[in-house]
Formats: sequence, C-alpha cells, structure tokens
Amino acid sequence: MKSKKSTIKAYLFLLPAFVVFCSVVIFPTIYSFYLSFFSWNGIGDKKFVALKNYINLFTVDPVFLTALKNNFLWIIMTVFFTVTVSLLLAVVLNRSFKGRVVYRAIFYIPYMLSWVVVGVIWKWMYNPNMGFINECLKAMGLANLKLTWLSDPKIALYCVYVAALWQGVGQPMILFLSGLQTIPTDVLEAATIDGAGKVRTFVSITIPMLKETFVVVFATLIIAAMKVYDIIKVMTGGGPGNSTETLATYMYSQTFMYSNFGKGSAIASVMFLMMIVIIVPYVIYTARED
Repeated sequence: MKSKKSTIKAYLFLLPAFVVFCSVVIFPTIYSFYLSFFSWNGIGDKKFVALKNYINLFTVDPVFLTALKNNFLWIIMTVFFTVTVSLLLAVVLNRSFKGRVVYRAIFYIPYMLSWVVVGVIWKWMYNPNMGFINECLKAMGLANLKLTWLSDPKIALYCVYVAALWQGVGQPMILFLSGLQTIPTDVLEAATIDGAGKVRTFVSITIPMLKETFVVVFATLIIAAMKVYDIIKVMTGGGPGNSTETLATYMYSQTFMYSNFGKGSAIASVMFLMMIVIIVPYVIYTARED
C-alpha cells in the first residue's frame, strides 16, 4: 500500500512537467504534421491538398533539394571533422603537462557563446575589405588569395562550417576527455608491456573503450547538424543564391516570411522524420546497454 502511494505521488510530481512537455513539444509536432496536408496562409480557410506539399518538395522545388543536400553535407562534415578534431584535442589535453587546464578552457569557451555571437564574429573575420583573414593574407604577401568568402556560392557553406567547427568542438572534446579518463591505466600499461605502440594501443584499446562515448557524441552532433539554423541565418541568410540554405532556414522563410504554413510544416515534418531515424537506433542501443 505504501509503495502504491509513493508511485502515485511520483506521477503527481511528474504531471506538471508532462503537461508542459505535451503543450510545447507533442501538440505542436502533431499540429505541424496535420498542417502539412493543407495549403494555408495563416489567415483564410485551409485547403486540403493531401500529399501535394511533400510531392512538390521532392519534385519541383530545387531550393528544398539544395537545403536537403546541405544538411547531409553538414552532417558528413560534422561526423568527419568535428568528431576527429575533438577526439584529437581530447587525447592531447588528457596528457599531463603544464597549463593543460588553461588550454581546455580555451577550446571550451567558444562553446559557451551563442550561435549568433559566433556568426557575428566570423562574419567580420570573413569580411572581404577589412576582415581578419584577408588582412592576414595581405600581411603575408598573399593578397592574390583574398576572397569574398561568404559571397561565393561554391565555398560559402564550407566557410560557415569552419565557424561552426570553432564553436562546436568544445562539447565533444569534454565528452571524449571524460571517456578517456575512465580507461584504466593498467590496461594501457599492459598493452605497452606486450609491445604495442602508441598508434596500435590507441586503435585497438582506446577507441573500442570509448564506444559509449562515441554513440553519445555522434547522436548529439548529428541531431544538432540536422537543425542548424542560427549561424546560417546570421552569416549568410541562406545565400548567396540559396547556396547555404538548410532545412531549418528554408522552413522558417516559407512559414514566417512567405506565410506558406503548409509547405513550412511539410519541411518541418521531413526534419522530424529524419531525426527519428537517428534517435530511435540511439534509444534502442542505450536501452540494450542498460
């Protein structure tokens, strides 16, 4: 009886949080999915169009396909570069040397800045007339390499990603550091005694023992890459010529700038389904490990 009362009390304590979660997450998600089957400008009557919004996105909307491609490209760059750089930094900063705490802070501080602040900083750095990068190239006698970094459709997305890498490497670095510090030193010492070199030890022992950390890092980074918005909006606004458009920026412009709520909701639903594809395997894996 006492256990039953405790359970009821626990559910009552959880009830307010559950109501808030349903109000700000579950209901808007369901309603957005519902709107994706209509053509609606937010004012007049809704017109049911079934799957037309989805069909148009994948068949007659080149901007959506560009945004989708950019999201996948951002995910690929995140998986390869953000993970690699953060892991290498964690390995270096896990060693004992003077000032390592300071260096950890230096690499982590950018993560505490908002995407908007990071976007403003790097937009100035890429400024073609007085930006830090072009001025450095000029000072080194490499003025012929100066570019209009954010105005070139071929490189604009990669330039924005460099800014995102600078900001985003701190969190996975800390996660990898935590994982490295849980590896027993006697295992590493045993590998050294058996004649394994540093590279072999890292590949055969360190990496496998960071398996759970890799799962968390990959899941969080890929989800963040799927919904990248702020830094794109600040630095390029999706331009030039929609070359840096992502699903989040395109969804925002269609919904709130052009009042195309049906199309914007369809884009949001596509994003949601893509995230589900990522989240479900992660949840299954973590549940299996528990």
